[in-house]
Amino acid sequence: MQIPTGHQHPLTRMIAEINDIFSKIGFEFAEGPEAELETYNFDRLNVPKDHPSRDMQDTFWFKSTDVSAPTVLRTHTSSVQARYMEQNEPPIKIIVPGKVFRNEATDATHEAQFYQLEGLYVDQGVHMGHLKGTLEYFFSEFFSGKTEVRFRPSFFPFVEPGVEVDMKLLEGESKLAGKWIEVMGAGMVHPNLLKVAGIDSEKYSGIAFGMGIDRLGVMKYGVEDVRDYYTGDLRFVNQF
Repeated sequence: MQIPTGHQHPLTRMIAEINDIFSKIGFEFAEGPEAELETYNFDRLNVPKDHPSRDMQDTFWFKSTDVSAPTVLRTHTSSVQARYMEQNEPPIKIIVPGKVFRNEATDATHEAQFYQLEGLYVDQGVHMGHLKGTLEYFFSEFFSGKTEVRFRPSFFPFVEPGVEVDMKLLEGESKLAGKWIEVMGAGMVHPNLLKVAGIDSEKYSGIAFGMGIDRLGVMKYGVEDVRDYYTGDLRFVNQF
């Protein structure tokens, strides 16, 4: 009797595919702690002290007797870029897939925990063209079809200028084909982030982008409820 073999969870499968795609253009894998110091989750990312994201209704805070080192469950994998730039000199080219946490109500499109992908590229002469080319390459590979990317002005504390990124799949049988879909926030790394990490912001520039891996799965596989990723229901997992 042949014993059935196991298979990867769809999130694990996507992360492995994402790592493979980015490794082909020189990006390295990086990771950091899920229980993160406030300074790396907010301060070193240029997030103001009075920013709403620091409030209890958005962030999970740890109770601690050490008031000098307040700790949170990281709200984004951007905290890893702050740590990595502090410990490494340019050129820097990393992706950071990992779990993040938000103190919010759950529904079919939101979960209190989810997976995010962070990308960071810092070197001399890096510009928005590098960002557009990198993202078009990634989406074309991930969705197995030629894609187009467009930018819309937006604001994020850790990039300047900041953009919302829309992606359109130009070919294929996917339901996405021919539709513009908002997929992420991105932009040029704010000079303040480089300075606080000890990197010369006059000499170096960088691009950064972040997107939800769960949402990529919604688009790639037609998942209708992001909570299905975390239920442990084999009827869902076995589809993959």
